[in-house]
Amino acid sequence: MSGPGGPRPRAWRHSAAWLTGVAALLTAGACRDEGGTQRVVTGGDAERGRRAIAEIGCGGCHVIPGVPGARARTGPPLTDFADRAYVAGKLPNQPEHLVRWIRDPQAVSPGTAMPDLGVSDATARDIGAYLYTLGGRGLGPPHLLPPSILPSH
Repeated sequence: MSGPGGPRPRAWRHSAAWLTGVAALLTAGACRDEGGTQRVVTGGDAERGRRAIAEIGCGGCHVIPGVPGARARTGPPLTDFADRAYVAGKLPNQPEHLVRWIRDPQAVSPGTAMPDLGVSDATARDIGAYLYTLGGRGLGPPHLLPPSILPSH
């Protein structure tokens, strides 16, 4: 490989490959349906899901907009869930994968900190329906914590 001044150093070639890989990952992480289609969980009801999230106590580990008291930082913030490429960092972010994760996180990722909460299929569908209402607006980088939970100085 050579440039205008002769052969390019090996380190430059590796840097270019690394940057190309990072750009591809960033693009994949920001992917949404080109038509802006909202993901729909068949049989799920977002309002029931929001209530179930509060009742189950998901806010004990996650920041979840619209759920009173859901301001913990043990698990990842779910502020932009609809914009994410993956569920649990392993499965493509699709309704059937999300429902599977909510119902049996240990089967998806053995040893994960996400506990098995004994959630029924119907409740998992409701929770999934609510999570898909979060994000979907293309507002900046993913995983931003809402300013309301940050400590004031």
